[in-house]
Amino acid sequence: MVSVAVVVPGTSERNASCRRVVIIPVDVQAPSARVTEIARAVASRQLRAADVCRAALGRIEQRDPGVRAFLHVSEAHALARAAQVDAALDAGRAAGPLAGVPIAIKDNLCTRFAPTTAASRALDGFVPPYDATVVVRLEAAGAVIVGKTNLDEFAMGSSTENSGFFPTHHPLDAGRVPGGSSGGSAAAVASGMAAAALGSDTGGSVRQPAAFCGCVGLKPTYGRVSRYGLIAYGSSLDQVGILATNVPDAARVLEVIAGPDPRDATCSHHRPEAFSAALEDDLVARRMEGLRVGVPREYFGDGLSEVVRRSVDAAIAKARRAGARVVDVSLPRARHSVAAYYVIATAEASSNLARYDGVHYGARRGAAGGIEALYCESRGAGFGSEVQRRIMLGTFALSAGYYDAYYAKALRVRRLLRDDFTTALREADVLISPTTPTTAFRLGEKLSDPLSMYLADVYTIAVNLAGLPAISIPCGVDEAGLPIGLQLIGPAMGESLLLQAARGFERMLAPTL
Repeated sequence: MVSVAVVVPGTSERNASCRRVVIIPVDVQAPSARVTEIARAVASRQLRAADVCRAALGRIEQRDPGVRAFLHVSEAHALARAAQVDAALDAGRAAGPLAGVPIAIKDNLCTRFAPTTAASRALDGFVPPYDATVVVRLEAAGAVIVGKTNLDEFAMGSSTENSGFFPTHHPLDAGRVPGGSSGGSAAAVASGMAAAALGSDTGGSVRQPAAFCGCVGLKPTYGRVSRYGLIAYGSSLDQVGILATNVPDAARVLEVIAGPDPRDATCSHHRPEAFSAALEDDLVARRMEGLRVGVPREYFGDGLSEVVRRSVDAAIAKARRAGARVVDVSLPRARHSVAAYYVIATAEASSNLARYDGVHYGARRGAAGGIEALYCESRGAGFGSEVQRRIMLGTFALSAGYYDAYYAKALRVRRLLRDDFTTALREADVLISPTTPTTAFRLGEKLSDPLSMYLADVYTIAVNLAGLPAISIPCGVDEAGLPIGLQLIGPAMGESLLLQAARGFERMLAPTL
């Protein structure tokens, strides 16, 4: 065992001058799993949850002004929760598998203790009367939620530039985007302001920012995690996901938040599995020996940058040398996934966002001019340009005379795409691809070209249409030092297998993790 000294600064005007050192024990022989290590140290009383919380709040105070990952920092609530964890442990009670772990939450997940705005002026200052199921489960497991993170408004975007408040910056290069829509969550984890974070993934919104920021991004099977309390964008596509520093951390958080929920009719009845137990070294080694890794040829064509291609090819070569069987597979309808997605997702968004009308809750403007003025002015002022664009696209696709030509046809394409994945996953245990076609692009680079922005998710969208689990892990950097992501896709409810494969790749590509 070795010890790491961490300086804990004050986090408010009352204690800003205070500085003290906390000694954190770290087992250098174990994988560097921050979530796991913190929870173990707090549970064994080698650390106090309050000290961990103050350290995290201090890092936010120091680093977030340059990154802008957070919309709201929940200092009082976090310190109170940490004190409750310490009190439970002092009394001899178990504090849960995430005892004292500082976690950030994307601001489209409802919380009673903090505003939930979905980064939209339409919900500016709104505080929900209930917590999302995943928030309840995190806190029941002893996690300490330190704040709500920035996103593209209503999760509609790929760069976090569409936030109604301000853009988030890449933690390694302030002139670049962190990805989106869960860019705030990815940046918070990548810059060490939270040990893990929750995001939402409708078309790649966890995996793409994870790839850009150099962390792990896990999108579970649709229905594996409750959506109760997640502000809806595309209800048949949305899934709560996890951002973490490594695969074991993501697995531990998934164990906590997964499982049936009677408040979400789309939630699966599958009970949570021992995902962490599946990541023991001998099990991972046995899994990698003979693992069938499918390479979809459609994901390695035009539009893929050469540096990303080389990194992913190198990872595939390492897997082959480690005993994996690499097989070619085909996803022939994958080329239609972006078009189908932007019909289905926008149609569902058009329906879901109709509730923000200035009457029920949220921003209200133009009430003196009658009901039509109330609707028009409230929605016009509350929604940003990208949200308005998607609402109009979706309304058009659902309108009389166009429903069959666009929406119904997109649903048929979705069915065929699912069949393609089913066929491919008969030939392979997992599929492998780049997560994104390029590394993080510059702020403002794609704002005037929505189609170019949409294509940043070209390798992730099909997974949401098929409802499958997928994970992005780091697999190198480009010439500027920007991270590159590798995506693994598994069968429905196959998270244990997917996580084992991801852990095997992670150990090959980053042996110290």
